[in-house]
Amino acid sequence: MAEKSERGLRRRKKEEVITSELPTVSLDAGTIDLNPSTTSIKVVTEATAIVPQTDSILDISANSQAGYSRRDSLRGDAFDQPEPAAMLTADRLIDVSPKNRPAPESGMRRFLYFLSLKTINLGDNLRTRERKATDARIATQLEGGAKFVPVLTRKGGVGKTTVTTLLGMAMALVREDRVIAIDANPDRGTLAERVSKSTRFTVRDVVNRAAAVDGFTDFSTMVSRDATRLHVLASDSDPMLSEAFDEGDYNVVADMAARYYTVILTDCGTGIVHSVMRPTLQRANGLVIVSGGSVDEARLASETLTWLEANGYGDLVRASVVALNTATQGTNLVKLDEIEAHFKSRVRAVVKIPYDPALAAGSVIKFDQLHKNTREAARELAALVVEGLAKSK
Repeated sequence: MAEKSERGLRRRKKEEVITSELPTVSLDAGTIDLNPSTTSIKVVTEATAIVPQTDSILDISANSQAGYSRRDSLRGDAFDQPEPAAMLTADRLIDVSPKNRPAPESGMRRFLYFLSLKTINLGDNLRTRERKATDARIATQLEGGAKFVPVLTRKGGVGKTTVTTLLGMAMALVREDRVIAIDANPDRGTLAERVSKSTRFTVRDVVNRAAAVDGFTDFSTMVSRDATRLHVLASDSDPMLSEAFDEGDYNVVADMAARYYTVILTDCGTGIVHSVMRPTLQRANGLVIVSGGSVDEARLASETLTWLEANGYGDLVRASVVALNTATQGTNLVKLDEIEAHFKSRVRAVVKIPYDPALAAGSVIKFDQLHKNTREAARELAALVVEGLAKSK
């Protein structure tokens, strides 16, 4: 009996040694084949093989803990590695609590802010917040060099030049870079007459003096400047010279403008097959189609889109914006909602330009004297155009 007890004790010690040498692993459901004649255990599973926990797996686990994220930090997770610089984000560091908001711009909110010695800050009202949001959209930084935006239609008298001016003023008033509007109308354009004219130079002078222009200072002497900071380059006043303004001339002017301006608006003529139209569309990063509110004006504007699609500018059409001028004759006799719905099925967006006596006069446009609804429509048009330019290549 003593001999059997001694053999049993030795056997238990041997099993403890074997057990201590085996790695600790997790086993899936399966079968275990134990061979008493050996010191190994064979594990057979139906799905996946069991891999022992090795040093490499421990390293992977440690590395995963070092993979910082803002969400992990907010949960209070601890990491065993120093934080990388990428964790110093604006949303983490900038205090946006009421005490650090910008002071309200006006009204009782501003009065209360200073009356409470800057301890009560309700922020701006809804109207001011909406205005600032539109400003931010218009001021979006554009990458990739100068952006060209033709403003065109096949119908004359629908306010194309007016829309070009409003669009340029709304952009220039907010953006920190330079905006220019070029009158490329071969039929004696009137774009320069919509701003305070400060020079007699025209596109013809830019073509003739291109080789001598040495910097923005030289070029700026040939453009008129509005109070909004919009620059305007006039077309030739002589119809014979205007007709001579061709594809090569436009390329010279466009190349020159691209050196000094970020956004280049082109007020195009009604002749969509004119030679100037080809380089204008080839350079285009965005497009504004102007339509009046009458039946024939809307139809011609839609036919303009059809012509562009048929000539390889389908992508440009789908990303374009239609400015629907509701101040043209016959507008009050048609269903503007139906015209708007038609264009929304073909382009990215439609903006209605309301009637404004200051625009109907056909004289110099002073942006700050326009009706509030007119200014808001122009700003919305500018915001939509800039959003399209930001996505363009």
